[in-house]
Amino acid sequence: MRAKLVDAGYAAGWRLVRTLPEPVARRLFLAGAELAARRPGAGVRQLRRNLARVVPTATAAELDDLVLRGLRSYARYWCEAFRLPSTDHRALYREVDPSVRGKENLDAALAAGRGAIVVLPHSGNWDAAGVWLVGHSGPFTTVVERLRPEALYRRFVAYRESLGFEILPSSGGPVPPAMTLARRLRRNQVVCLVADRDLSATGVEVTFFGERTRMPAGPAHLAARTGAALLPARSLFAGERGYDIEIHPPVAVPGRDRAAVAEATQAVADVFAADIARRPEDWHMLQRLWLADLPPARGRASAERSEAAR
Repeated sequence: MRAKLVDAGYAAGWRLVRTLPEPVARRLFLAGAELAARRPGAGVRQLRRNLARVVPTATAAELDDLVLRGLRSYARYWCEAFRLPSTDHRALYREVDPSVRGKENLDAALAAGRGAIVVLPHSGNWDAAGVWLVGHSGPFTTVVERLRPEALYRRFVAYRESLGFEILPSSGGPVPPAMTLARRLRRNQVVCLVADRDLSATGVEVTFFGERTRMPAGPAHLAARTGAALLPARSLFAGERGYDIEIHPPVAVPGRDRAAVAEATQAVADVFAADIARRPEDWHMLQRLWLADLPPARGRASAERSEAAR
């Protein structure tokens, strides 16, 4: 019953928000952010802990304000996401395009003929950035978490496919997603991955804002296997309606072994950290990320993997 209610809630959101005038929809989502800040649940409390690492010098009052701005940013993302299916995507591409820097890095990667792996954190509106990417270089392939209930997962797949994305499930697909991603790259296509949180608990340990966490090894491993360029990207908001998107120069992957993959993943983490620090409120990380926040069993498993690798 709970799963059905969750799915029904998202379905209602997608239907109802598109029928509202945009200013009304924005005010409703902002009101929800204000309410969440006043009555913080587990996700909001974790957001506060995460942002305290990003801005360690913040006072309690400054952190309160940062959390509120973070929730407003997250509300903006969801408001835009619910409205995107009925948005003119070509018009959105033209709106976003002037705010995108580093296009030459993506163009150079595709001109080299080995594909491009664009990686970014959970920040800004990554769906709007994806619409721009489709408009610029054509459809791309990405991997999404297999949500529960299944109906909700299918709803999100249909939503992102309507934006021009090819969606692969992180698990339960006919073949492992890495195989399909490698095929796309060898056809000189683009793969785009949100890569600041390791959902498998088997990723590479990195230092992120001075503490240890794990990030997916897949992007660097794919780059090493295929020769594709590994391009970190930034997706932030600019003002109330604008965007701040940048595709950075490629990160070198010096080999195929675990040490080389770990080195490249740390370099990506460093780029992510610099971009998140520019506008911390746009980093929508309401989950536990650092090893210190994870249950002891997962922390021990990570330490054992690191020791085995050494």
